[in-house]
Order: sequence, then C-alpha cells, then structure tokens
Amino acid sequence: MIVALVLAAALTVGAVVAVALPFLKEPTAESDRFAEPDAASRRQLELAEMRDRALATLKELEFDHRTGKVSDEDYRALLGPLRRDAAQALRAIDQAASAAAAGSATAET
Repeated sequence: MIVALVLAAALTVGAVVAVALPFLKEPTAESDRFAEPDAASRRQLELAEMRDRALATLKELEFDHRTGKVSDEDYRALLGPLRRDAAQALRAIDQAASAAAAGSATAET
C-alpha cells in the first residue's frame, strides 16, 4: 500500500514538473521574434484584411438595415459597392493563390 502511494506521489510530481518546465525556462530573445514575411505573404495578408473589412462592413450594414437604422433606399445604395469590394478582394485572393500555386509548380519542375 505504501509503495503504491509513493509511486503515485512520484508520478504526480513528475507530471507537474513536466507540465511546468516550459513555463519555468527563461525565454531567449530569438524565441520571441517572428520571421519577416516575404512580399507574397505580405500581399496575402493585405488581401485577407481587405476581404475581412469588406465582409464586416457588409455584415454591419445588414444588421443596421434589419434593426431599422438604415433605410431601404440607403441600404440598396450602399449594398452594391460593398459587394463589389468584397468580390474584388475575393478575386484578388484567388488570383494570388493561383499565381503562387503556378509558381511553386514551376519551381518543382
């Protein structure tokens, strides 16, 4: 019985140390730095932000229209340009992804 308790205590201490060890290590300056994204990655991020802004604005406009803050005429006037912006962002993301895929396929050959 005592042997089982000692083994359980040792196992518990070992598990706690194993879980806590990464938090007890001193972080190095190198581990806190991210690599600078290249031009293609930066462009993908910009396009994703553009898409997210357009979709968030569409969602907000839809909410405001449903709650009565935006009239039907204003809603129709604002909806078209916002949809075009969102579609343009999505097309640009697709084109960038296609270009990246074509570039990686060419590099493999």
